[in-house]
Amino acid sequence: MTLRTISWGVGVQSTALVVLAGRGEIDFPVALWSNVGDDSEHPATIAYFHQHGRPWAEAHGVEVHELHRIPRRGRSKGQVETLWQHLMRDGSRSLPIPVRMGDTGAPGKRSCTADFKIRVISRWLEEHGATTDDPATVAIGISTDEIERLNNRRESRAEQVTYPLIDLGLSRQDCVNIITAAGLPVPPKSACYFCPFHRAQTWAEMRRDEPELFDRAQILEDVLNRRRDELGKDSVYLTRFGKRLTDAIAEAQPSLFDGPEGCDEGWCWT
Repeated sequence: MTLRTISWGVGVQSTALVVLAGRGEIDFPVALWSNVGDDSEHPATIAYFHQHGRPWAEAHGVEVHELHRIPRRGRSKGQVETLWQHLMRDGSRSLPIPVRMGDTGAPGKRSCTADFKIRVISRWLEEHGATTDDPATVAIGISTDEIERLNNRRESRAEQVTYPLIDLGLSRQDCVNIITAAGLPVPPKSACYFCPFHRAQTWAEMRRDEPELFDRAQILEDVLNRRRDELGKDSVYLTRFGKRLTDAIAEAQPSLFDGPEGCDEGWCWT
């Protein structure tokens, strides 16, 4: 039987897919969340998954699996490896996150989504029976206001992607309405707390409201640049401003408005 699963990033759109599945409006009985690490995912995302998302899903008949990257070779062979551990490992020269290049502020190439999300899900699907002849169908949470993100990319020939929100004509606001109608709070923005794709305002709010996370992000930036100095390479940053995080970002002023914030960065932030 063909596997039918939701790629659950624990953001607004993919959580709406889980709700639709739990209500029997789409046929996807399994939801897969690839957790890049409790030391890497934003704590609010982890809390939402455990306190709200997973309990609701399982109470409504959706089978939920929390997945982790377990390398098949190298130092971490056979053990759970988080993105933070991968970045901070002694002697590592890897830069899988889209760090900002010092000369242009443009993001560099990244492999974090492929390594810690897409391939982890693909491996689970293949281990649970997906094959080239009988590929799994994977639902991706892209809504009608993100049509530019549509593609037919798949990690292996043992899976094919589909976009139920597009098929149903649902926007991001529709997804918010679906979630709240189910009695769930709207999920927070889903991303690693040290992601270089954060907007300056997001960094400023983190410095104000979550200084311990901001400080850990600064530690990461400093470690990466110490290694690059040793290799004679240019500095890289977590923002586009070409300077240390603490020099580039001032603490945000108190906000007059509160509300969910979306992030449109592929599989892991939907």
